[in-house]
Amino acid sequence: MSTDHQQGRVALGARLRELRTEADLSGRALAGQLGWVQSKVSKLETGRQTPSPADLDAWASATGSPGAAVELRARLRGLETQYRSWNRQLSGGHRERQEAAVLETRRTQVVRAFESARIPGLLQTADYARHMLAAGCEFIGSPRDTEDAVRTRIRRQEALYDAGRRFHFLVWEAALYVTIGPPEVMAAQLDRLVGLLGLDTVDLGIIPLGSAPRRTPAHGFWIYDERLVIVETINAELWLDSPADIALYRKAWDWLAESAVTGHQAHRLIGRAGASLTPR
Repeated sequence: MSTDHQQGRVALGARLRELRTEADLSGRALAGQLGWVQSKVSKLETGRQTPSPADLDAWASATGSPGAAVELRARLRGLETQYRSWNRQLSGGHRERQEAAVLETRRTQVVRAFESARIPGLLQTADYARHMLAAGCEFIGSPRDTEDAVRTRIRRQEALYDAGRRFHFLVWEAALYVTIGPPEVMAAQLDRLVGLLGLDTVDLGIIPLGSAPRRTPAHGFWIYDERLVIVETINAELWLDSPADIALYRKAWDWLAESAVTGHQAHRLIGRAGASLTPR
């Protein structure tokens, strides 16, 4: 979890504690009114648990401050704008998150993306995306709406052919060897990358395994113009929009780009990965 998110959660907890003490209620008494275990009150007040909107409404009502619910919900929205857990985002399946990606791409003129262990979603074939999304459903335990999500992801790729946009991708060479689906799926995906090398709206750089970048890649990230960075972790996405965060990720992208190869050199690396595929 990001430090900023945790600090925000602690601040929200302090406000909850303030409302309780102003109402002259003990933690035990408040928990009894709400039908909660006392530990939940403690965790919310100390920032160890993120409240739901319903929790905040109940808290405001039980402490005699129903008008505070609007303020509390606004604080929670501020947290969720930056830190978006996968369990919450994917509670209805993957399609909604894919639709959000379509909208962000439409709003953006220049996209920069780095991926270390998979092909970027904007460059995926339908079959590759299908295996990726199905695996995500299984891992998170979210509803399976794979086909709808695949169709939405492929629709997002229409932006690649818009002459008014530019897409700059960096992919760690290892991602070319991470097998997603059977060999024929990987072969088609690698062919797709080769085909995109000549597209005038797309720059694709491959960072060779033997390179020595100034910035060691820690995780994948996407930069949308100079307004937003999206980082995926195992349990959540971070949506970062502060100028300092954006500048830092842009610096990381620039440093990684120094080690990337493009054009015929990238083509050679992709071909080498394709030649390594063996039937199962």
